Amino acid sequence: MSPKRWLGVILVVAGVLGLAAGGFSYTKDETAAKIGPLELTVKENKTVNIPMWAGVGAVAAGALLLIMSKK
Repeated sequence: MSPKRWLGVILVVAGVLGLAAGGFSYTKDETAAKIGPLELTVKENKTVNIPMWAGVGAVAAGALLLIMSKK
């Protein structure tokens, strides 16, 4: 399989996952205060939304790469 086809498959899969999930969240540890040997940390949940146009664009670009690599 050529590198263009692999990239096309990866883009299609990533686009479908982005459309299905809509986003992801993660936890970030932040230091709120540090006084001498004491340290106060805060766990903050952050959410990253994946725009619908990005998922559709990735699927379209991957499909285009797959079609163009057949020729």
